[in-house]
Amino acid sequence: MTLAATTETALPDGYLLSDDPAALQPEAIHAYLTRSYWSPGIGIALVEKAMAGSHCVGVYLDGGQVAFARVITDHATFAHLADVYVLEAHQGKGLASAMLRYFDGHPDLQRLRRWNLNTLDAHTLYERHGWKRVNETIMQRHDPDASREVA
Repeated sequence: MTLAATTETALPDGYLLSDDPAALQPEAIHAYLTRSYWSPGIGIALVEKAMAGSHCVGVYLDGGQVAFARVITDHATFAHLADVYVLEAHQGKGLASAMLRYFDGHPDLQRLRRWNLNTLDAHTLYERHGWKRVNETIMQRHDPDASREVA
């Protein structure tokens, strides 16, 4: 499968959203994830392995990575959104929403029947982007007709 070309998008206040794998800063991503509630103490080698097997996007300010998200997908029917974070000093600026819009509009992620994610505390963010609660921690977007052949 040929994936879409690398993209960069200027965001307000000098932020830059990029899906260039070379721009990702594994040390910065690891520094956040190791203190997150979902992967406390995770090793950097495991973070790098997860990144290598995922479609990643980052947000940068003055060359430093301030936000990250990744999608694990078959690029055909299913995707799982994971490791979404925005550093505390940069929250409230729409950066998480910008990353979600990036994935929503990405040409390689269209016509997927199901998207899943897990969260303990960001339900309202995801609900604003069309996600529905399955239970206390799982959210999804499901379109049973998304992969149907068009006549």
